[in-house]
Amino acid sequence: MTDPTWISLLPPVLAIVVAIWSKQVYLSLAGGLWLSWTILAGWNPIQGMGDAIQGTVSVFGSEGDARAIMFTIAIGALIATIEASGGVRGFVHYLEQHKWVNSAKRSQLLAWATGMVIFIESNITVLVAGSVARPLCDRYKCSREKLAYIIDSTSAPVCILIPMNAWGAYNLQLLEGLGVENALSVFLESILFNFYAMVAVALVLAVILWDINVGPMKKAEERTRGGVLLWPDATPMIDEDVLSPEPNDKIPPRAINMIVPIAAMVLFMPLGLYITGNGVFTDGSGSTSVLWSVLFGLAVAWVLLLAQGAFTQAELVKIGLRGAGGLVPLALILLLAIALGDVVETLGTGRYVAQVTAGTMPNFVYLPLVFLVSGGIAFSTGTSWGTFAIMLPIAVPAAMTLGLPLAPFVAASLSGGIFGDHCSPISDTTIISSMAAATDHIDHVRTQLPYALVGGTIATVLFAVLGATL
Repeated sequence: MTDPTWISLLPPVLAIVVAIWSKQVYLSLAGGLWLSWTILAGWNPIQGMGDAIQGTVSVFGSEGDARAIMFTIAIGALIATIEASGGVRGFVHYLEQHKWVNSAKRSQLLAWATGMVIFIESNITVLVAGSVARPLCDRYKCSREKLAYIIDSTSAPVCILIPMNAWGAYNLQLLEGLGVENALSVFLESILFNFYAMVAVALVLAVILWDINVGPMKKAEERTRGGVLLWPDATPMIDEDVLSPEPNDKIPPRAINMIVPIAAMVLFMPLGLYITGNGVFTDGSGSTSVLWSVLFGLAVAWVLLLAQGAFTQAELVKIGLRGAGGLVPLALILLLAIALGDVVETLGTGRYVAQVTAGTMPNFVYLPLVFLVSGGIAFSTGTSWGTFAIMLPIAVPAAMTLGLPLAPFVAASLSGGIFGDHCSPISDTTIISSMAAATDHIDHVRTQLPYALVGGTIATVLFAVLGATL
């Protein structure tokens, strides 16, 4: 569609409406995909359905897209292997043995630091930080609601600031699919403007250091300090099978089984960028490097466990497949998101939005608007990844057409997705945070929301200031 019209807005609008109505990101992305191809097929819905299926299959024809999907599956295998190794339990034992944590503030700082260090994937960040810090927080009378807030605020907000993980690979692939030249450089630059993520991480640290408790959080802290772990009507979300896998009787819990594979994965990432970029980091392939890194981390974990006699090769394969299966939903989101991004780019939705709004709004309005719209979509759907898939194909082409730098628009889209996801009660990260902290889910949402809204307000103002300088 060389000359986009208002019709090009219909697919993303349908995706947003279906997401709000159904709370299902799969249906929203699939619906937008079907309508996009139906428009391109001259409003023939049957042909549109066939073309949508073929367009989704065509995603696998791109090496970069296939690597991103493979990475999502591989990270599930690594998560399951680390959990089964007993590495988390060994790490907790080490801290207790050396008395590194001896107060409520230190137990909270431990949760914050764990979230900062383990950034490979938001759910494993939450699970590891919760597993490590929860028994210590209970011992030193830090409320489980505050623990849930801490680990929730250092999961997605930290993951989006690091290019060496699933989030980085996903967004790099979306940007490359939109035809962004040197997508890695644009993504790295956008990190500097990802205001909500940075504010969320800094705000939770300030809350810990100065014991800032407001609204429902203040009541939760007073209750816990009085010796009451949860409210009388609370229903803690906890799944012992997920948080505490069956102990492995063959070997004792060892911190090295958690630390070494993660360190190996993180350290291999820049090497991958260097190799794929022929000696230039910024020219490296992000999707290739991330896939290599997680496979290297998984290989290191297997070597460690085989050397210790913890598992047989057959057992490791079963553990890996179980973990890979657990992240199939994320892989499906990625598949649909890439397919929708490709066809929305063909429709020219972003170019149309830019043409309509050019000269009608001052620059300082664009970025806050992108941030707030992204936040609304993420809040309604409970997923930041689906939000990125809807917003980036609109915001990036709009910035290109307006002749404005891409990085701030990318940052506003990503930052808004994190903000909405952080506030949403149906977000998987929010739900898993409640589970990892073993607290009531609604209590977690109520206590976290005031802090998230403060962060969102600050980010909106910062985006307005940034927009005024463009």
